[in-house]
Amino acid sequence: MRELTELRTEFPILQQHVNGYPLIYLDNAATTQKPEAVINTINHYYRTTNANVHRASHCLSARATHAFEDARDTVRRFLHASHTDEIIWTRGATEAINLVAQSWGGNTLKTGDEVLISAMEHHANIVPWQQICHATGAALKVIPVNGNGELDKVAFRQQLGAQTRLLSICHVSNVIGTINPVHDMIRDAHAVGAKVLIDGSQAVAHFPVDVQALDCDFYLFSGHKAYGPTGIGVLYGKRELLQAMPPWQTGGEMVEQVSFSGTTFTPPPFRFEAGTPNVVGALGLATALDFLMACDPQQLRVHEQGMLTLATDGLNQIPGLTIIGTAQEKTAVLSFVMDTLHHQDIGTLLDLQGIAVRTGHHCAMPLMSALKRPGTIRASMALYNTEAEIETFINAVSTLQKETQSLGTEPRPRSPAKRLPKAFTHETELAAESLLNELQALRSWQERYRHIMMLGKRLPTLPDSMRFEEHRLHGCESAVWFQHHYDKTAMRLYFSIDSDARIVRGLITLILSALNGRTPEEIAAFDMDAYFEALRLMNHLSPSRGNGLRAIVKEIQLTAHRYR
Repeated sequence: MRELTELRTEFPILQQHVNGYPLIYLDNAATTQKPEAVINTINHYYRTTNANVHRASHCLSARATHAFEDARDTVRRFLHASHTDEIIWTRGATEAINLVAQSWGGNTLKTGDEVLISAMEHHANIVPWQQICHATGAALKVIPVNGNGELDKVAFRQQLGAQTRLLSICHVSNVIGTINPVHDMIRDAHAVGAKVLIDGSQAVAHFPVDVQALDCDFYLFSGHKAYGPTGIGVLYGKRELLQAMPPWQTGGEMVEQVSFSGTTFTPPPFRFEAGTPNVVGALGLATALDFLMACDPQQLRVHEQGMLTLATDGLNQIPGLTIIGTAQEKTAVLSFVMDTLHHQDIGTLLDLQGIAVRTGHHCAMPLMSALKRPGTIRASMALYNTEAEIETFINAVSTLQKETQSLGTEPRPRSPAKRLPKAFTHETELAAESLLNELQALRSWQERYRHIMMLGKRLPTLPDSMRFEEHRLHGCESAVWFQHHYDKTAMRLYFSIDSDARIVRGLITLILSALNGRTPEEIAAFDMDAYFEALRLMNHLSPSRGNGLRAIVKEIQLTAHRYR
């Protein structure tokens, strides 16, 4: 493999600064950055080749068609498939799974059949099978996960049986990096006559995949997780299976003959590629795969495992930090939690230092439930990350742990409230104008975020007796509880809102300082967008936190409307 310093220069985005710091990108399990070659391929296509494929007789169309089909053959070589007609272009892994579920599953499954998945699956490999099982009468079975984040192999073999029609499993967990023993699982599933689908979205960028050696029936991945563009993905299927499957989406390109008396369809792969395809996405993905195939797989594996070991050893030295998922075989993915800070707070504070990580449930809520965690911080590494970046990341997390002590912890009432909690009479001296002046006096957003977190300490904490599920608000990464009280005499509304994240508690303080103790008419007339704009909050909040704030404001306004 080329020298790492040379390799990094091929990724333009890695040369920039974020929030005044050099970008340290550790969110590669969500999407990888793109090398210059991929960017140039996309640019070159639109400048020199843009045309629809397979349909016209002119030069540009012929050029585009050749490039498009050459890209398909690049994927075939990358996956070591036998034939190019076993490679289907999709919009991504999600569409590929839905295609198999609707076409193969809808045409095969029936009452009494079973589909087997695991507790560590991404939602994209859960919901489509729930839906098709509901439609066909088949049953969905789930392989449990142990405390280390590994599949329970004994339970897996016990669940396999004559009724098992399909095993649909991730090659690698997107949350905890566990590499599943798919080769053995495929063999066991085939022994009972079941077909096997492997979601390779988290695998193909980290080690070679040979679908013939695996003998899987379907294999799929998304391009954007393998240094390619968004909006393009791949489904591999064994030729005989694809030939027997009916089309899923219909329209142009996938037909042989159309008349008002009936339609005949083309063979695979075109049968499953209705409409104008994402030509430039396919070309960009082929370039990305060429980039990957030019890397020495052993050196790539050693490098990423070195980053994983360095990060694991460093994080394990931080008091109050727990790594979630300790499988023996895993990719360079680390999920962790801290006793003293909510995962959302950690993600925000790391971002202020130019460090990009992922927080939340990672589109794997059932896994979070199995691990008894509402969410984690996930740092996922790629071939362009360096030891220096990992050391900076470890030092940043360690510093957060130390600084947490200065922020303090909010007291949690242990006994049920016997009267209206103080939370409903939020201190009036926290006027919106005063808080606005405080925030605007701070020069940097690092200072503002820390000040907002300190504001959360002024927010009264709801007792456990008031934290009911029916009082939960949704639309935010953190848990948010919402209650209100209407003073009929004064005709004023008081709100008690709480969260388990410090940054959200601070933002709630800003909202309540503007709206608590006002009449329903005043609340309805208050311009919250202008208030947030004056605070210059929205440009610096993630969509999830921004949506969470809007959900809180919307609930306040709906409550006010009921009393007008």
